[in-house]
Amino acid sequence: MWLPLGLVAALVLCVAPVGVGVMVFRGLDSPAWPAAPGPGVAPASSPVAGDPDRVTAAWLRERIGTALAAQGTALLAGDQAGFLAAADPASPAGATLKAQFASLRGMKVTRWVPSADSIPSSVGARRWRTLVEVEHCFVEPDCKPMTITYGTVWTDTTAGLKLVGIEPSMSTYDGPRPWEVDQLVVATGKRVMVATTPALRKQLPTVLAEAEKAAVVADRYAVGGPPPAHYEVFYAGTAQWKRWFGGSRPSWTAGYALPVGGRQVDVVINAAAPQRNNLDDLLRHEMTHASTMPPNGFPTSAWWLVEGIAELAASGGAAPQSYEGIQEVRKVVRERGWAGPLEDLKIADGAADWEVAGAYGIGYLAVRQLAERFGEPDVLAFMKALTHERMSIDEASREVFGEPWSVLNAQCVAAVRAAVR
Repeated sequence: MWLPLGLVAALVLCVAPVGVGVMVFRGLDSPAWPAAPGPGVAPASSPVAGDPDRVTAAWLRERIGTALAAQGTALLAGDQAGFLAAADPASPAGATLKAQFASLRGMKVTRWVPSADSIPSSVGARRWRTLVEVEHCFVEPDCKPMTITYGTVWTDTTAGLKLVGIEPSMSTYDGPRPWEVDQLVVATGKRVMVATTPALRKQLPTVLAEAEKAAVVADRYAVGGPPPAHYEVFYAGTAQWKRWFGGSRPSWTAGYALPVGGRQVDVVINAAAPQRNNLDDLLRHEMTHASTMPPNGFPTSAWWLVEGIAELAASGGAAPQSYEGIQEVRKVVRERGWAGPLEDLKIADGAADWEVAGAYGIGYLAVRQLAERFGEPDVLAFMKALTHERMSIDEASREVFGEPWSVLNAQCVAAVRAAVR
């Protein structure tokens, strides 16, 4: 096959290995995203010597689209050779796709629809970069799809146009996904899918068993609709904790939950954290976040309520003196003189463990106070009004509890302080 050299000759390619045979191409602007040819539009002509760059670009876009469509079909059919066929086997992309195929099949992928609607841009001699967007689902045959966007680099070879570079999605919010940058081993139960790395394979049965029990609890706290159709838990080793979903969590974080598109909220557990946190408590806490979280995440002003409800699920509603973090609450109240309001309760990224535990405990004791007075259903209705419907806290309090928030805040603060006398 012959192609004209270079669509935009001024761009220079810079390559660095990342993760499982992944290449990152830095310093390249993403191309514009014009609409792809619609139904009934004739296929782009194969370029010949002397054709304008736009002719080559249109032809490349169609060829890439065809390769991606075949790749998606192969993935859903369990055809590894077909999934790898788009890549040059000698390139890092070949190793990346092989790892991704194993991970995605293990995660029970049910939808995989890639598209590349942008015009490819030249990044060197016979190399072109384009963005790929993938709609995808796991476990559920009919889910509201999640989407990711990542960069790809293609080159002309004697075997035709081949994929040679795959960039991990680098959204500051949620990229890269675990299956993009690490080969995963997966265990699936009735309500939960747990994925980790081969190095932690032996821990999978324990994590899955505890997650299945945690799902029963988290289901009871679902807000804004039915419980999740399934929970996804990623169990991260040290390197993965720093890489998955962008890493960069505060040093005191033992786990987190974040919405990843569609209706899915993924849970990530730091494999090192259960040394100082009970795994069962940690899973109940984070999976309750997954069952209560709105699609656009929680407002920061409701931090105390969000963490308090998660602690309510984790602790089983333990009495104040039986609550595991009561000593840390006492320290925050007595040594730091905490006296509310609840909306101002925050944790600095570099906070000490006792400060973190104390703040979580304050949220728990405040939520427990509300639950004792009004019942858990009303507390969850309050959370829905505040975090899903984005009402002001006073509006939500008056609508759900029938009282102004200033009064209830004072009662909650008093209950916290009374618990540590």
